[in-house]
Amino acid sequence: MSDKASNTAPRIAVVGSLNMDLVLQVARAPEAGETVLADGLHLVPGGKGGNQAVACARQGASVHLFGRLGDDGYGRTLRAGLAADGIDHSGVQTDTASTTGVAAITVEATGQNRIVVVPGANGRFVLDALALGAALPGAGGLVVQFETPMPQVVAAARQAHAAGCPVVLNPSPIQPLPDALWPLVHTLVVNEVEAAALAGVAVDTPQDAAAAAQALRGRGPAQVVVTLGAAGAVAADADGCRHHPGMQVRAVDTTAAGDTFLGALAVALARGEPLDAGVREGIRAAALCVTQHGAQPSIPTRAAVAQSPQPPDWTAL
Repeated sequence: MSDKASNTAPRIAVVGSLNMDLVLQVARAPEAGETVLADGLHLVPGGKGGNQAVACARQGASVHLFGRLGDDGYGRTLRAGLAADGIDHSGVQTDTASTTGVAAITVEATGQNRIVVVPGANGRFVLDALALGAALPGAGGLVVQFETPMPQVVAAARQAHAAGCPVVLNPSPIQPLPDALWPLVHTLVVNEVEAAALAGVAVDTPQDAAAAAQALRGRGPAQVVVTLGAAGAVAADADGCRHHPGMQVRAVDTTAAGDTFLGALAVALARGEPLDAGVREGIRAAALCVTQHGAQPSIPTRAAVAQSPQPPDWTAL
């Protein structure tokens, strides 16, 4: 990453999942054995890879996405959405033996959600090393998550690291990181649950998040960001830990908040901005995102973020 922020559009590669989200809006989630009536059902493009690619593109990056879709109506709809956002999806494979991934998402009136994913074609993704290799030179970052097979995630990270391209990892859905992956990661972005699971400590406060972040930095990543929902985020690097407070908004759907945060952060870092500036951009973008329904429809543009309020100043921990 350069020392000075660039005004040119950064290039980012994303390896990850693509799903069609079946979103159920309910007043509250049902208890075990209980049936509740939904207020609405929406079909919305999603998947962590797709969401993060869209978030990066809407923040002004040139994005090349690698993933896998079924040869079906959902897959064609998702491809059309990627094209509409200007995302290069030539690296998205078509699987004739499996269906496009689907996520069933229950969104409560408070904005909280519960998600169950059927991986479908995502679970059969196999990295095309030649295609990824063509996308890495000059790229400002490779973004990966855990909704595609772990061996493919590690292979992509290893290839990016060897090419000098910083790896931004969002280890979600949470699972143990292979030992080989830790030293390949430049920036690790986790929420409080993921941070607690990986660091083996409780994360209830910003101070807890700082302790977890420093422990995770000890495994290899140069930078760790722990998102804390409405409480903001904690950033940790060689200069120490800072707590960035969140912004007060009325949340109606938090489904894409984490992916939106990561996209804004990744683009800021790819532009050469410092970690704290990137975290602030992530907080601003996520605050806008949660005020709208749906995963990708809720992800704001760079222009919208630029017009939004600034978050409060950070404090050292």
